[in-house]
Amino acid sequence: MFKKLLVANRGTIAIRIIRACRELGIPTIAVYSTADRNSLHVRMADESVCIGPPQAEASYLNIPSIISAALTYGADAVHPGYGFLSENGDFAEACRRSGLNFVGPQARHIRLMGDKPRARRIMRRAGVPVLPGSEGKGITELREAVADADRLGYPVLIKAAAGGGGKGMRVVRDEKELGRLFPLARAESEAAFNSRTMYLEKYLERARHVEFQILADQKRNVIHLGERDCSIQRRHQKVIEESPCPVLTARLRDKMGRAAVRAAEVVGYSNVGTVEFLLAPGGEFYFIEMNTRIQVEHGVTEMVTSFDLVKESIRIATGEPLGFKQKQLRINGAAMEFRLYAEDPNTHMPSPGVVTNHHPAGGLGVRVETALYDGYRVPVHYDPLVAKLIVHADDRALAIARAKAALREYQIDGIKTNIPLHLRILEDPDFMAGEFATDFLTRYEPASESAKSEGVKAAS
Repeated sequence: MFKKLLVANRGTIAIRIIRACRELGIPTIAVYSTADRNSLHVRMADESVCIGPPQAEASYLNIPSIISAALTYGADAVHPGYGFLSENGDFAEACRRSGLNFVGPQARHIRLMGDKPRARRIMRRAGVPVLPGSEGKGITELREAVADADRLGYPVLIKAAAGGGGKGMRVVRDEKELGRLFPLARAESEAAFNSRTMYLEKYLERARHVEFQILADQKRNVIHLGERDCSIQRRHQKVIEESPCPVLTARLRDKMGRAAVRAAEVVGYSNVGTVEFLLAPGGEFYFIEMNTRIQVEHGVTEMVTSFDLVKESIRIATGEPLGFKQKQLRINGAAMEFRLYAEDPNTHMPSPGVVTNHHPAGGLGVRVETALYDGYRVPVHYDPLVAKLIVHADDRALAIARAKAALREYQIDGIKTNIPLHLRILEDPDFMAGEFATDFLTRYEPASESAKSEGVKAAS
C-alpha cells in the first residue's frame, strides 16, 4: 500500500478520496488554491499545501506545482479524481517520470481514449458498435464537415476530437445550420482543449445515454459493475443519474456489458473507467467514448453493488488483482444521484456566495457528498457542483419517493441551487415511468434555451 497520497483535486471528490485513504490507512496531502484556503478538503487532509492563485490554470492545472508538492511532502502516489488533470496523459506521464504512482490508467491509455476519432476506429475493429461518423483523424474545415454531413445524412452531431463536458458539441439539422455552428464549435474546442480537430457523428433522435462501470487490474482481468442511465442532462451536462437503467432487459444488459469489457480489454486498460453508449429506442447501442477516470456519478454504482470504487482504484494502482469475478455481480435495488449546483433554478446562472445554513438530508438510504459548511464561501472560479445527493431503495418507485423527501429536507441558504428543478423532474409522469431520453430537460427550458440544450453526450 502507498505510504502517502497527494489528492490533486478539490471539493467533493477530494473529500471522497481522503475518506477512502483513511480507511486504507494512507496519510493524505491536500493541494489548494488561495480561493480554497478555507475549504473542507484542506481541513480534512493530514497535510496541505497551497499551489497557486484561484485561476485553475495556475493551480489545479499546474503540473509542475503539483508534482513539486508531492515530492516535497513525501508522497509516493497521486490521485487525480475527476475533472482538472484526471484525463491528462502528460500529467500521468509526469508523475511516472518523477517516481510517483498515478492512481489511474497509464498515460498511453489516457491519450488513446482521449483521441475520440482514434478510439472510434479501435472500437470498430474490435467489433464494438460505433455510430456512423467522420473517418480518419478528424476534420478541421467546414468543407470537410459539409462532405461528411452529406454522406451521413442530417441530423448530425458536431463533436470535438479532444473533447469532453459537452464543449465543442452542437446538433445540426441542415447545411445552413452546419455553416453557422461548425465554426462556433471549433472555436469552443480550441479554447477548451487547444485543438481545432472535430468530427461528425450521425445524431440519434430519442436516444438514452447509458454507461458501464469498468474495473480492470494490471493482469488484464476486466469486469463491469452494471450500468448507469445518465439521460437526464442539460446542455450536455448530467443532472440525474440512476442504476439500473429503467429500460434495460437482462439480455441487453449482458450484451452491452460484454461490449464494455471488450472495449477495455482491446486496449489493455487498467484501473477504473467508464464506457459510454447511446441506446436507441429499438435496443441498438453504440459506443460514444471511454472516460479514463472515476466518474462524478460513481456513488450510484457503489450503492447498488457495495463496491468502494475509490478504494478499488487505489488497490489496483498498487498492483493488487481483482478479487471478484463477473458472474458474482449482483445489482441490489435502485439508486439515483442528484447533482446540486450553485445556480439560479430559473436562469441557470451561477450563484456564488456565503452558505449561511447548511442542513444536509439524512435517513435510511440517503447519502450526501459535499464540501459545504456554514460560513463557507462558494467561489466563482470553479465548477458550480456543490453537493451530490444519492438515494438507494429496494426499487425505483421507492427511490423516487425517498429522493423527494430528501430533497425537500436538504437546506442550503445563502446561495441558490437547482433543488427546485430536481423536484419538478421527480413529479414528471414520464420520468416516473422511466420514459425519457437525452432531450428530456428541453421541456423545462425557455424556447431560446432549448436549442442550446440539445445533445447526447454529457460530462461525466
